[in-house]
Amino acid sequence: MTTRRANASRDKALDAFMTTKFQIDAMLERLKALSNDHFETHPDEINWGHVGALNHYASLLRQITDAAFNEGEHAA
Repeated sequence: MTTRRANASRDKALDAFMTTKFQIDAMLERLKALSNDHFETHPDEINWGHVGALNHYASLLRQITDAAFNEGEHAA
């Protein structure tokens, strides 16, 4: 009985993992498309507000990549 429960638990964990992975993949695709479109800005329209927003996005992404790759404050 324990083996069935362990297998069921692993199956549920795998399902949850894959669901989250697919969500991350979708977010990354959307970000890549937005980046390819220069974050919906035209070079003649860029101002310091755009720079600030982009720096904020980069900061949030850096937190994620630092955690995922054990870099920055997450370095061993």
